[in-house]
Amino acid sequence: MGFAETFKALSDPVRREILEMLKGGRMSAGDIAKHFDISGATVSYHLSQLKKAGLVFETKHKNYIYYDINTSVFEELMMWLVQFGGDKHEI
Repeated sequence: MGFAETFKALSDPVRREILEMLKGGRMSAGDIAKHFDISGATVSYHLSQLKKAGLVFETKHKNYIYYDINTSVFEELMMWLVQFGGDKHEI
C-alpha cells in the first residue's frame, strides 16, 4: 500500500461513502450500487480504485462479488498521522 494511492482513493466523496457503508459489514457490489444514482460501471470503477489502494477486499461467491473494508490500511495510516499530533503543551 502506498500513501499516494490511499489518499487519492480517499479524496473522492463517493469512495468515502462506500467505505462508510462497509463499516457495517460485507456488501455485494449490487447492494452498494443501489445506494447511488450513478451507473453500475461508475460504481465498479470506484470499487476498483478502493481495491487498488488496498482499502477493500474483494471476495467472489457464485455470481456475486462482495466487498469488505480493510482496517489494517486505516490502522497504518493512523499510525503515520499520529506522529504529527505534537505535544499538547506546545504553543
